[in-house]
Amino acid sequence: MKLKEIERTAVQAWSPANHHPIYLATGTSAQQLDASFSTNATLEIFEVDFRDPSLDMKQKGTLPASNRFHKLIWGNFGNGSPESSGVIIGGGDNGVLTMYSVHHILVSKSEPVIGQTEKHSGPVRALDFNPFQSNLLASGANDSEIFIWDLNNFSVPMTPGAKSQVNEFSCGRASDVVSWNRQVQHILSSAHPSGKAVVWDLRKNEPIIKVSDHSNRMHCSGMAWHPEVATQLVLSSEDDRLPVIQIWDLRFATSPLSQLEGHTRGVLSVSWCQADPELLLSSAKDNRILCWNPSMGEVVYELPIRSQWCFDVQWCPRNPSVFSAATFDGWINIYSVMGGNLEAQQKTQADKISSSFNNLDPFGTGQILPPLQVPEQVAQTTLIPPLKKPPKWIRRPVGVSFAFGGKLISFGLTKAPGQQVQQTYPHQVFISQVTTETEFLLRSRELQMALQSGSLLDYCQGKIQTAKLPFDENLWNFLKVNLEQESRTKLLKLLGYSKEDLQKKLLINSSDDVAAVSSSSAFFDNLIPQNMNTLEIPVTEDTDGLISQALLLGNFEAAVELCMRAERFADAIILAIAGGENLLKETQKRYFAKHKTKLSLLLSSVVQQNWQDIVRTCDLQSWKEALAILLTYSKHEDYTHLCDMLGARLESEGDAALSNDACLCYISSGNVERLVECWVKNHETSSPLALQDLIEKVMVLSRSVEMLQGTAGHVPGPVLAERITQYASLLASQGCLAAAMNYLPSSSKELLIEQLRDRLFHAQGENVGDQQPPPFPYTRVSVGVIKHTSPAARGGSTSEGAADKTGLRHPEKVGLKLRCSWLGEREEGLLGCGRHMKPVGPAPFPSLPSLPGQSMPMTSPGVPPAGPALFPPASVPSSQLPAACPLPVASQSPLGFSSAPFNCPMNMVYPQGGPGAPSTKSLPAASIPPPPTGKYCLCDLCVQDTPGCDLQYIMDLPEKFTPPAPITAPVMSLPTEPQGIHPQLSRLQESGQSPPGAPKEGSLQYHQLPVERVERKEVPPEHQALKATFEGLVQRCSAVATDPKTRRRLEDALQRLECLYEKLREQTLSPTILMGLHEIARCVEARNYQQGLLVHTQVVSSSSFSEVSGFMPILKVLMTIAGKLNV
Repeated sequence: MKLKEIERTAVQAWSPANHHPIYLATGTSAQQLDASFSTNATLEIFEVDFRDPSLDMKQKGTLPASNRFHKLIWGNFGNGSPESSGVIIGGGDNGVLTMYSVHHILVSKSEPVIGQTEKHSGPVRALDFNPFQSNLLASGANDSEIFIWDLNNFSVPMTPGAKSQVNEFSCGRASDVVSWNRQVQHILSSAHPSGKAVVWDLRKNEPIIKVSDHSNRMHCSGMAWHPEVATQLVLSSEDDRLPVIQIWDLRFATSPLSQLEGHTRGVLSVSWCQADPELLLSSAKDNRILCWNPSMGEVVYELPIRSQWCFDVQWCPRNPSVFSAATFDGWINIYSVMGGNLEAQQKTQADKISSSFNNLDPFGTGQILPPLQVPEQVAQTTLIPPLKKPPKWIRRPVGVSFAFGGKLISFGLTKAPGQQVQQTYPHQVFISQVTTETEFLLRSRELQMALQSGSLLDYCQGKIQTAKLPFDENLWNFLKVNLEQESRTKLLKLLGYSKEDLQKKLLINSSDDVAAVSSSSAFFDNLIPQNMNTLEIPVTEDTDGLISQALLLGNFEAAVELCMRAERFADAIILAIAGGENLLKETQKRYFAKHKTKLSLLLSSVVQQNWQDIVRTCDLQSWKEALAILLTYSKHEDYTHLCDMLGARLESEGDAALSNDACLCYISSGNVERLVECWVKNHETSSPLALQDLIEKVMVLSRSVEMLQGTAGHVPGPVLAERITQYASLLASQGCLAAAMNYLPSSSKELLIEQLRDRLFHAQGENVGDQQPPPFPYTRVSVGVIKHTSPAARGGSTSEGAADKTGLRHPEKVGLKLRCSWLGEREEGLLGCGRHMKPVGPAPFPSLPSLPGQSMPMTSPGVPPAGPALFPPASVPSSQLPAACPLPVASQSPLGFSSAPFNCPMNMVYPQGGPGAPSTKSLPAASIPPPPTGKYCLCDLCVQDTPGCDLQYIMDLPEKFTPPAPITAPVMSLPTEPQGIHPQLSRLQESGQSPPGAPKEGSLQYHQLPVERVERKEVPPEHQALKATFEGLVQRCSAVATDPKTRRRLEDALQRLECLYEKLREQTLSPTILMGLHEIARCVEARNYQQGLLVHTQVVSSSSFSEVSGFMPILKVLMTIAGKLNV
């Protein structure tokens, strides 16, 4: 499957295996021209980021080159320094060999060319670094020139053997390939187009063997050493008459060991995977790229046929499942042999094409382009199959798993050195810390430092300076003011209202008024009456006279009424002040009702202090003015509630911008929960950085509330608890366990927070120091220990006393107290009668036949009856108890277990009187159940195959106990094989004696119990088709199947499908699983079982194992059987 691509007419080289991230270097190819006919040369470095789903690669560095390249190779030389990323060697025309510093290319600072030589006489087409010594480089060129270079002294090379020896073995041809042996560091091989390969021993400085094909048609184009076997290599033939790959073993160098024949035209390139010797890549002139298993001689993977030849294929050294291919049409593609799905790439490509046109009018037709309609692809065409079998690096024994806290646990076979392949090496488990969100962690550390040091004001100021949007800047200003003294006054300034600005405006306004008044004062002076010294009280019948008469009588109400009628509002207010507080309030109310202006509502609210009216009726565009009124006038105890009301209005009635402004109201009120709810509605919080944005605001606001109140913040609600848990989980996944613990409030009772706090505490191990463990977030069921007593001591006489002395812990319940010697005396708990007990043993008992002459229903082994089976104590006469309600004995197991517990059917019923009661006849041998094969504990908490668990049940009964319904039907069958419960009992029966306390013959009675019917819900109508389809499939298979094994599996399938139906009834399955089940059902109806299995695989891989493990395996079995039976 294609992962990345880049359009370059170039040769390529991968970064070394120890280099991270993965880079790919490209150099303009010599003797090739692109469509631009450019002769320039460029060396480029690209980052191969597989996290990016697109096909593009990001360019990290570029350098103009003086020569085009025949060959590129990237080595580790100089990687000892932290800045170095190795070197790139490029072979060019005219014998030019150039060495580049990768670090200098990436940073574009110093001179990247650190060495250059022209010792060769022709194009340098062959290069290879020694895998053991990174400073040794082999190069090959025309006239069979082979040089060994020491990069520490790049000017003087060494030649393997004399010039005459090289020419003799290579016939004077060019050396197209040189390759170092992967196991022996002093062995080098070279191959020539003549078909000959020469192996050199550099210790002796001479050739030691020559390999050549006897047909003389072998034109060698590629060569590679076996990654693990030192004496094996492969040669590829470029000749169309012999398009083969030959595998040679130097121990038998007379002829090839084997030959790979799959290409129809000459092979151009080969590459052997260093991580798995069973993977060999080859590309040829038939436009095919094949992946071979050389040991089997078969093709295990094939890429789709391309339109051009691929002249170079190379495995990625760091990611062994990835390889690159360079083609003559000017493209370098990166593929994976692990398969995949092309659907995402197809959608990305379609979106890219659509965005290029931007819905404009590119063709001048006067109409915009319609939306791009991508035809739906069939599912099979988008799936690229992987290798036929798993590659070596993921083959057993090997495994990897993520653990809590961002830990990655891996294990595998340790790769031994080539000389010691047979030696056994110890297995190792590697634990690594995985960190993927570097920017998130950086911002999180900044927040933690600010919270710990208390420098939140500086932190907020930094956020204000780096804010990119005005809203973010304003929001951080609000948060900062909340941390300061006199926050209300400063919040008013942020809203644009300050006393200083108002004073300046008043001064400017008053100076203008004085000039206007002085020019017209003379006119008004003439209007003042001259004789005002004497008091004259009018008593006429006009308004003035009536007001005077009302005042003379002290009737302020009448005087105010007359003023209001005459619209003399100032006189009315002055008189109302003299008339008392009630009259003043009534007058103010009448004034505001009668005098309507733009300011009347504001004046009314300020005078009457009715702030809720302002919040409820103000124009939402004037929310800042409303908030300013609340900041100025409202009381402290009402302020928070009123700000929340204003924010709620902005959220519910306003647009997106006003809904954002509601956050400022919640910050003003200090309501952290409402701030989170509002932020989540309007902003995305799924990405780590988006979640960090929210948590920064939450923590700063919470700290300001704590400073204001002087106590710890309020307990977070469900929305805030979910985000804090999500944030702490993200921190934990990056390895910051202690920091994640600090963000979880200890006072919260939210289940998510309690569970994560408990997990974080225990995940830190010894790093928690003296911290006290948090409360356990789950319900405990404890068990304790009682002393072991002998069977004789546990007689009927003690049972009554035990029953009387047993205290009642839960009056509303009747339960069994379970004690287990394995768990110690410190734990003791109450279990429901018969509900929490389950048999644990090697195997359940088989179904037991009924007694002759009795009709008794068969029950499944190990399944408890519908109602509880209770037995009376031996010391209590049956006449004193209800016949249908026997009680259990304290010293005996209610289910009849012996002192050594073992697996026993849960539906056994003993005769009235219970085990150990006297009887007239001995118990028949046929009524004894078979002995167990081992001793097992039957409590829920200690499922062990270990003898010695002393298990006892003591019944706690309330004083007013209501017995259950009488038993009216048999609930068990008795075995027919005469076997004892334990060896002592068996020996007593063989001797004809009854054990002490055994029931006598004739005392065996059966209590009739009405069968309790549980009404089962029907499968919902929308899922009825699933049940009909799957049961119909079972019926079709059963009608055809003849093999007994297959029929048994079908019967088992019918029972196990009940698990699916039960989940459908309870509606506990996720929508994804339900969609997958319906798709499987459609495939079953269409008899397309192969497609159904593919859908099955997709559902299982994308779902929780615990959710689907009960029914998905049997569906796979059913479809597999149906496919074989062809039904």
